[in-house]
Amino acid sequence: MRALDGPRWGPASGNTPRQLVVLAHGLGADGHDLIDLGHSWAKALPDALFVAPDAPEPNDASAFGRQWFDLWDRSPPQLAASVAVAAADLIGFIDGELDRLHLPADAVALMGFSQGAMVSLHAGLHRAVPPRAILAYAGALLAPPPPTGTRPPVLLVHGEADGVVPSGASIDAAATLRAARVAVDLLTIPGLGHGLDDEGLSVGALFLQRAFGRDTA
Repeated sequence: MRALDGPRWGPASGNTPRQLVVLAHGLGADGHDLIDLGHSWAKALPDALFVAPDAPEPNDASAFGRQWFDLWDRSPPQLAASVAVAAADLIGFIDGELDRLHLPADAVALMGFSQGAMVSLHAGLHRAVPPRAILAYAGALLAPPPPTGTRPPVLLVHGEADGVVPSGASIDAAATLRAARVAVDLLTIPGLGHGLDDEGLSVGALFLQRAFGRDTA
């Protein structure tokens, strides 16, 4: 298992953290690409610590950024194997952060963008103690969920004009997850390419707030 680290922000309240939100960036970026979401979602979760770990590998495709796994072999078996390795790294990081913060094992939500969404989906669905929620933006489901176990709620958000990861990937993921009895909210956004927008982030804030429920009171 590879050690991860990255920028942290919050809690906005100044209190001791009551929740952990882990933000997994996309291919060719790093943790700084998403950490500002802590500011965007602080009103929804004022007592949350937001952490955006850098992916474990340098980006193979350029001299900039990081990657969770390489894409030289995009066959489904290889992608499934690669995302499982990266998800194990992310799960180890989550467990370490929760232990450091003296928080319960379920006091965490995962958010990912693009390749980070793929890793967050796999990690959240396969972690022994499910997170409160998984938010996957512009991602894909690279392996089916395990056949048994508690299912965390999932939010899938995707731009309909995404030319990098087509929005059909989230539509297919929603169908697969619903068939496995996972509670899924799917939002496709007309005109949005491979990115985030205010509509998707607002829906994400409400999803996080609902997932933690009375813990945010």
